Amino acid sequence: MIKNNTGSNNEFRIMIILYSIIILFCIYIFFMFLWSGVEQAPIVIGKLQQNSFSLYIWKLFFYPHLVLGAIALFIGPFQLMSYSRKNLKLHRYLGRVYAISIFINALCTPYLSFFATGGKASMYAFLILDIFWFATTILGVIFAVRKQINEHKTWIIRSFAITWVFVTFRIVAIPLSCIFDAHISFPTAVYLSIILNLGAAEFVQRKKLIKGNISMNNQKFKMK
Repeated sequence: MIKNNTGSNNEFRIMIILYSIIILFCIYIFFMFLWSGVEQAPIVIGKLQQNSFSLYIWKLFFYPHLVLGAIALFIGPFQLMSYSRKNLKLHRYLGRVYAISIFINALCTPYLSFFATGGKASMYAFLILDIFWFATTILGVIFAVRKQINEHKTWIIRSFAITWVFVTFRIVAIPLSCIFDAHISFPTAVYLSIILNLGAAEFVQRKKLIKGNISMNNQKFKMK
C-alpha cells in the first residue's frame, strides 16, 4: 500500500510539472502567434518576403497544426498515468483522439516544412521529425489493436517524446539562435530535440525495466 501511494504521488508530481510546462508553452504560443496576429510573428515576417508564400494558405495548415499539437500535448501525460490505464474506456477514447490529432497534424507538417525558417536544412529536419512522429504513433496504435500492451506502451512513450519536441525545440532553439543564424540553429534544434527526447524516453523505460526485474528477483528469492 505504501509503495502504491509513493508511486501515485510521484506520478502526480510529474503530471503537475508536465502540465505546468505545457500551460506556460501554450501561453507563449498565444502571445507569439495569436495576440497581435500571426503576421507580426518574427518567423512569419521573413516568410512574407517570399514570392511563393501565401499567408492565407499557410494559415490553413498552421492553425490546425497548433491546435492539434496542443491537444496531443495535453492528452499525453494523462494517458501515461496508471489512473488512465485503470479506466480503459476513457484511456481508449483519449488514445484515439491523441492518435487522430497526430495523424492529421502529420498531413499539415509537410506544407509548413516547405516554408520553414532556415531554408532547406530546416525543411528536411521538420520532415524527418514528421516521419518519426507518424511512425512512433502508428506503431503504438498497431500494438494496441493487437493487444500487445508492453510494445504499445514502449511506442506510445516514444510518440509522446516526439510530441514533446514542440516544447523542447523552442527551448533549444533560443540559445542556438543567439550563436548561429536560422539555417544552422533551427535544423540543429530539431535534431537535438529528437535525440534528447527519445534518449530521455529510453532512459525512463530502461529504468522501469530494471526496477521490474529487481522486484521479480526479490519475489522469487522470498518464495525460496
